[in-house]
Amino acid sequence: MTGRPAPSVLPPSLCRWLGLIAVLAALVVGALGVLYSGHSEPGAVDRWIIQPTADTLRPPWRRVALALDFLGEPVGAATLIVAAVTACLLLRRPRAAVLVVAGVGTTVGTATLLKHLVGRTIHGDNLSYPSGHTAFATALALMAALLATRRLGLGRTAGTSFVLASALVAGAAMGWAQVGLGAHYPTDVLGGWCTALAVIPATAWLVDRIADRMTDSGRRERR
Repeated sequence: MTGRPAPSVLPPSLCRWLGLIAVLAALVVGALGVLYSGHSEPGAVDRWIIQPTADTLRPPWRRVALALDFLGEPVGAATLIVAAVTACLLLRRPRAAVLVVAGVGTTVGTATLLKHLVGRTIHGDNLSYPSGHTAFATALALMAALLATRRLGLGRTAGTSFVLASALVAGAAMGWAQVGLGAHYPTDVLGGWCTALAVIPATAWLVDRIADRMTDSGRRERR
């Protein structure tokens, strides 16, 4: 007797649209990276929005920003990841648990690699593009939204809107904190947001393909 296959982490109805969004996001990341490669000053867009300084935010908003920033630091991030993986396992969604680990690792790894390739700095020699904190927060929100979309049975339009809205809220919140604390330029935040939008759909697709092949291989062996 064989059990039902585990549900995919990337809802089939969303594959096409999220794939297109991922491609567009990757183009934005690349374009901004080329535009600001080697720069150490805010660009025209950054100056138009805000020029980040260490004291842009005042209490009590500074405390809120610091709390959000902590969630992207090693201890805070690890706590969120453990909580997310535990929730996935309690919901009997092992693929989602794998996606959380793989998605975070791939997103943060990509952001770190891009920082060294682009070489944009802020406040001295601090690499800034893209924002790793923003990429991390957006990635977690995307993965949580994909799981919720699957469980709620949302269709293509509703599901895509929900996933993008979740990513936008999480990215905007963390991005606001990073710019307000003077850690990143606004375009760094946009780059981090787009990095997650480019990486997570591709990672989810890859997790599903590998899991499906392992399931098919197991079935053939049992025969």
